[in-house]
Amino acid sequence: MTPPPSGTPAQPSYPPPLTSQERGPASVVAPRTPWTPGAAAQPAQPRWARPALLALLLVTAVLYLWSLSASGYANQFYSAAVQAGSESWKAFFFGSSDAANSITVDKPPAALWPMALSVRLFGLGSWAILVPEALMGVATVGVLYGAVRRRFGAGAGLLAGGALAVTPVAALMFRFNNPDALLCLLMVCAIAAVLRALDDGRTKWLVLAGVCFGLGFLTKTLQAWLILPALAVVYVCCAPVALRRRFGQLLLAGLAIVVSGGWWVAIVELWPASSRPYIGGSQHNSFLELTFGYNGIGRITGKETGSVGGGGGRPGGGGGGWGETGITRLFSSDMGGQIAWLLPAALILLAAGVWVLRRARRASAAEQAGQRAEFLVWGGALLTTFATFSFMSGIFHQYYNIALAPYIAALVGMGAALLWRHGGRGAPLVLAATVAVTAGWSYVLLGRSPEWLPWLRWTVLAVGLVATVGLLLSAGAGASVRDGEPVGDGESARDGEPVRDKEPARAGAPAGAGVPLRAGRRVAVLAAGLGVVTALAGPLAYTLDTVNTPKSGSIITAGPSVRGGMGGPGGGFPGGRPPGMWRGNNGGAAGGVPGGGQGGQGAGGPQGNNQAARQGNSQAGNQAGNRGRFPGQGTGRQGTGQQGTGRPGFPGGAGGPGGLGERGAGRMGGMGGLLNGSKVSAKAKALLEKDAGDYTWAAAAIGSQNAASYQLATQKPVMAIGGFNGSDPSPTLAQFKTYVADGKIHYFVAGGRGGPGGGQGGSSKITSWVTKTFKKVTAGSATFYDLTRKG
Repeated sequence: MTPPPSGTPAQPSYPPPLTSQERGPASVVAPRTPWTPGAAAQPAQPRWARPALLALLLVTAVLYLWSLSASGYANQFYSAAVQAGSESWKAFFFGSSDAANSITVDKPPAALWPMALSVRLFGLGSWAILVPEALMGVATVGVLYGAVRRRFGAGAGLLAGGALAVTPVAALMFRFNNPDALLCLLMVCAIAAVLRALDDGRTKWLVLAGVCFGLGFLTKTLQAWLILPALAVVYVCCAPVALRRRFGQLLLAGLAIVVSGGWWVAIVELWPASSRPYIGGSQHNSFLELTFGYNGIGRITGKETGSVGGGGGRPGGGGGGWGETGITRLFSSDMGGQIAWLLPAALILLAAGVWVLRRARRASAAEQAGQRAEFLVWGGALLTTFATFSFMSGIFHQYYNIALAPYIAALVGMGAALLWRHGGRGAPLVLAATVAVTAGWSYVLLGRSPEWLPWLRWTVLAVGLVATVGLLLSAGAGASVRDGEPVGDGESARDGEPVRDKEPARAGAPAGAGVPLRAGRRVAVLAAGLGVVTALAGPLAYTLDTVNTPKSGSIITAGPSVRGGMGGPGGGFPGGRPPGMWRGNNGGAAGGVPGGGQGGQGAGGPQGNNQAARQGNSQAGNQAGNRGRFPGQGTGRQGTGQQGTGRPGFPGGAGGPGGLGERGAGRMGGMGGLLNGSKVSAKAKALLEKDAGDYTWAAAAIGSQNAASYQLATQKPVMAIGGFNGSDPSPTLAQFKTYVADGKIHYFVAGGRGGPGGGQGGSSKITSWVTKTFKKVTAGSATFYDLTRKG
């Protein structure tokens, strides 16, 4: 290697290089091999890499499987569809809510298929439903590790995989049965395939990525395609093949997307509507309408026909039923603790990585170009998703942020490794700044739950300060290498190459010049370790709290309750409450359901009788167990609320049950049962099971969650009138009357309310007709109408 020209100072390596005595024989230092198309220049894998990966995967598996059955059926909306799919292949194919195929869930069915197959094999139960989700989490961590390790080494892969594993929202969703777990796995697999295509330019990797995007579409429709434009642009700009070939490869990848995602859509659209279930979430029985309306453009604009609560968040900071939009949205009280722990660090390291790799240097030019492309891929995915989530005005729940988790984790692992090995003079300064920002931000996030582990935020701040100082001190020690002079074997420290110090230092250097290197490296390694502890301590604590708290319902969150936000896992509407909701009569907080009333749960607050209202829509989280946001909705550790007695208003009628997940037998969950189902008593279960085989549907109920509770309890088909929100036009009153006349439905479950989405389904008309026509029957505290007996 040629020394730098005289008078041109070279950057010192960081961390300070090992001496020959510390490093051992020179033969153990692997030479850097230049990158060539067809083979990625992978750092040599040390002996500890494979055992460390196995340990990471094992710990992740234990974390995600721990006390998994405590969540029961989790989101009963999807669990009922899983149960239906395990009984009927037709329901399996369409994603029907019941085995008699009255209506589908409001998503395509791919996420249901692994769980339904598991239930077919092992029988209906919490473990059979949720274990596939947990295994998806372990697989996602493994794929992310492999994708990062290829260019940045095992250490970077382990840091990325560990950061993903302990991200609170990731731990939340990989232990739950929403579609987001499978979507996250597919997106990481798609990016890994694109990165392999960027390595060797082979078409098969882009086609594989296209298949992943197609399956992602069948998991959660258009959300799977958010990152497509960014990845396509990076491939066009950086692929190691001719430009004409790049466009041809992208066309083939697009064809793979259409085929792998479109076959199911084509069958559904061509299938006669009279012999398939109604497409839930649409107003005209069309999957394409669902895709581009309720689940598509409506999520961006806030105009989702049939939605609960509506949107209305105004781009640029305006508030609405789903929270304020704007660049700070994901840092807010109810979002920050879910995903934002390492988000500032990821943005800093993305900028630093692109800057360091802006110009390729010397023999490693092609390799550095590959690393730059990898930063652009992960960074493009992060920025695209971040911008969409920040400014979309439609339905937006905290758990959606799992989509960001692998992108953040990858950038943190890659950026830290790059600066540690290749960053030159400014590397320790950037690393120190990153640790300082992360420690300060963790302190802020932990401070939003002041009653929960109050010592942790101070510990994180103190350790972060020590790590920052250590990195700065080690930078000074590393700078003692004299002006980039050859430190051994003619190699300069300029590019972070392995440095051999057979020659002590430049002639005339003071004795003992190698001592600062040894001392500086020890300080650097210690400081780096403390920096990792600083970065992961907060999210790990949130994750452990999440793992130890049962979750159920439609809207859940990770970690403890927070001040100024929505609180814990009970769920609710970002921003407090949908437009038109009443305030609780005795809580001071903006109530979740109108008529939550006396003793009812305020949105994001502890109990209804706590007077400490904050910001008009939540109460101070003074008790760690207080989680719920809607009366009767959520899974908090205490069930102290009382039956609401307030004014009727939003679905829930005269007030839903209070408490934090403990509901009376047969009572509706939050929002009249739209967000969570009911606890079915033994008497109600026995009533519905009697003679159930003589009917197509054992019962019918307003809203999918209400129907799901009884279906899961009896394992008999229960019709979900109006779909998830109770606002879909399925069935119409005329159709329902025909079903009743034909003797297909035995009971009607009283008490549900259709959502305010403006659908023409006539759920209220059906309720009115039933209550006036048929005989009322009670079982425990639940009320039914026997559709075979006139009143």
